[in-house]
Amino acid sequence: MYDRYVSPLSERYASREMQYIFSPEKKFRTWRRLWIALAETERELGLPITREQLDELRSHQDDINFEVAKEREKEVRHDVMSHVYAYGAQCPKAKGIIHLGATSCYVGDNTDLIIMSEALLLVRKKLLNVLHELAGFAERYKAQPTLAFTHFQPAQPTTVGKRATLWMMELLLDLEDLDYVLHSLRLLGSKGTTGTQASFLELFDGDHEKCRKLDQRIAEKMGFEGCYPVSGQTYSRKVDSRVLGVLAGIAQSAHKFSNDIRLLQHLKEVEEPFEKSQIGSSAMAYKRNPMRSERMASLADYVMSNMMNPMLVASTQWFERTLDDSANKRLSVPEGFLAVDGILDLYLNVVDGLVVYPKVIEKRLMSELPFMATENIMMDAVKAGGDRQELHERIRTLSMEAGRNVKEKGLENNLLELIAADPAFHLSLQELQEAMDPALYTGRAKEQTEEFLREVIGPVLKENEAQLGMKAEIHV
Repeated sequence: MYDRYVSPLSERYASREMQYIFSPEKKFRTWRRLWIALAETERELGLPITREQLDELRSHQDDINFEVAKEREKEVRHDVMSHVYAYGAQCPKAKGIIHLGATSCYVGDNTDLIIMSEALLLVRKKLLNVLHELAGFAERYKAQPTLAFTHFQPAQPTTVGKRATLWMMELLLDLEDLDYVLHSLRLLGSKGTTGTQASFLELFDGDHEKCRKLDQRIAEKMGFEGCYPVSGQTYSRKVDSRVLGVLAGIAQSAHKFSNDIRLLQHLKEVEEPFEKSQIGSSAMAYKRNPMRSERMASLADYVMSNMMNPMLVASTQWFERTLDDSANKRLSVPEGFLAVDGILDLYLNVVDGLVVYPKVIEKRLMSELPFMATENIMMDAVKAGGDRQELHERIRTLSMEAGRNVKEKGLENNLLELIAADPAFHLSLQELQEAMDPALYTGRAKEQTEEFLREVIGPVLKENEAQLGMKAEIHV
């Protein structure tokens, strides 16, 4: 196993559950389910297929003779016909009616759509669990003042919980996109070589209604509302673009979160989980690197760039089909899902073990708060009889002096002392310090967090309560 390339998505990042969805076993079992659905429906619509033949097909639905198919493919260079042959070897009575009237895309494309829908459901489940963990985090820290940043420069204070709602809002948009795409997925159905259903029209002696029923009944048997109304031999490859667009959106949101966590860990305000025996650096034993967040960002870069693959494939298809989509789809679709699966496991793991350091947060906020409180101080000084224009100029001058003390001399911020010493303000140092309660400057951050959790996130989590309770397993 060490003498050939193995995808790190399987070895290091993606869950077994997601890997199984894209496994050969899952694919070929789905092919057989589709062949059974086709034969069942053709029999229901009057073709001479016996119950004995259907029973034989069902009896070998899951015991796939992989080696027979593999050897056959070496001879015929066609994966679908190799598996038709292998299935027929197990089902001699039904051999002649397997794949009747169908082209390869009947099993290939329909299976791709079924697998993508199941993979989206797993992504959805993990996305909901990340939202659930973030909701708990936001609730715990909804009133914890922290320094907010614009341009990564100190700005007005917010709360730790309010910042978490920003991460949640983006994931909520992703969930809405996912649900839209998931609910709009349809099967290709049984459309034939160029999408005209000509072979099935021949089988049903020119009965157009039976051709329509064939599509609908197969879709229902496979758990779909229906089939795409028109297609070439394949479903439109634009469907893959829509699906991978959802994955790229989740990657964007996760990348933003991972960036914020990495910056906050640099500031020593928040820290991602760090296990007892974890090594941060081979050289610097004291280091606690944000490796989970960095890995999220790295995988997210891959998923976002992977979005180009289905776009290029969809835009360059010729007429009713070409085969230059096949190799690309085999790579881009599964690996996009495997990477997002790894991203969401990391996201869930990081939030579940996120450590907050309120004392560090408070220290940094208090070092900047005097600058942010100057407008309130100026208003209090005006109430005490001062001139607003004169006071504005005085505060500007004193703020510059305090800034120089911090930046050039490495001193503490002494703006309050400078203001207290200026007779124009008529305010004592004690009065100024009493105005330094951070909660006075966070606006509606706490209330916005409560409202968002109660009115927006709460109903979503309540509706999907059965999906919650996951814990993420990180392999490395």
